[in-house]
Amino acid sequence: MAEHITKSILVKANVEDAYRVWRDFENFPQFMEHIKSVHKSGERSSHWVMEGPFGKNLEWDAETTLDEPNTRIAWSSTRGDVKTSGQVTFTQLGKGETQVTVMLLYVPPAGLAGDMVAKIFGDPEGKLEADLKRFKAFIEGMHERTAS
Repeated sequence: MAEHITKSILVKANVEDAYRVWRDFENFPQFMEHIKSVHKSGERSSHWVMEGPFGKNLEWDAETTLDEPNTRIAWSSTRGDVKTSGQVTFTQLGKGETQVTVMLLYVPPAGLAGDMVAKIFGDPEGKLEADLKRFKAFIEGMHERTAS
């Protein structure tokens, strides 16, 4: 059964910086708990590796389906262990703050692999919220390091 999740967070960063950091998918292991690596495999494609239960990695390829600089990035998995799609939007709020909103859809596979993915995504809303909090800390820490 498909899971639809939407979560937002305010970050102390301008919209250009929030977009730029998110758009570099290879940053994701630094703030997404279960993501082990992301490698760009083409202009609009990337390969993802996620830590799975019992030491088994889950892997998939994704395509960026929409890229509106400083506004929105959308994606869809193309093949692999995880079927997902979604988008992230960036809204400048003034005073150096940006609202980052993630809308995510994922469909766990059936069988044992599905059970493993379900364990990882056991609380998908809570996990996305925690990942967004880590993104906030990551980008705000980046600003603090470069401001001094």
